[in-house]
Amino acid sequence: MEPAEQIAEARARGESAEEGDNLNSTAAIVIALMAMLLALTSLGGGNAAEDIMNHNIHASDTWAFYQAKNIRQTAYRLAADDLESELQMQAAASPEARQAIERRIQQYRETAARYEDEPDPAAPADPLRGEGKKQLTARARDFETQRDRAQAQDPNFDFAEALFQIAIVLASVAILASSRRILWGSVGVGALAAVLMLNGYFLFFELPF
Repeated sequence: MEPAEQIAEARARGESAEEGDNLNSTAAIVIALMAMLLALTSLGGGNAAEDIMNHNIHASDTWAFYQAKNIRQTAYRLAADDLESELQMQAAASPEARQAIERRIQQYRETAARYEDEPDPAAPADPLRGEGKKQLTARARDFETQRDRAQAQDPNFDFAEALFQIAIVLASVAILASSRRILWGSVGVGALAAVLMLNGYFLFFELPF
């Protein structure tokens, strides 16, 4: 073999080795980046699942409290109606007795009205604080809204996590196969996963399924 040919062949081998090293380095960076984003995705998915459970429990408890308030409010209203009927039938009752019954009727009516709307004295302008039916309804619906948001976030994190794992596998295969096409495929899958991860946190759009 001519010296010139040997030099050219050695140079080609060196360029090929350098290209392989560059590919491996790029793939390693891609894998590291995907692993970091996968960790963030897993964190977001775990938080979303926890939020779904917690907000659903809070909403159920609040609606149960609302039902208890409603039952007690109805009982007070019925008691007031019974006393009014009794007062009408007792025309011969003394003024003191009538006044006593009327005071009880008024107390029952006031209690029933308070159960309808009872804001927190410490924060009367906050519609979510207080123990009236109005406040309980607002609080339960707020918990349901937060639960629904977490339910919309969760599938984004699930799909993103799966795609990041696929991207990492493809990047590893790219190193073994010394294939830039596979590496670019890994980057493409990772980019899609990153979009889903960001959508999981911020809900820029709704998934069609």
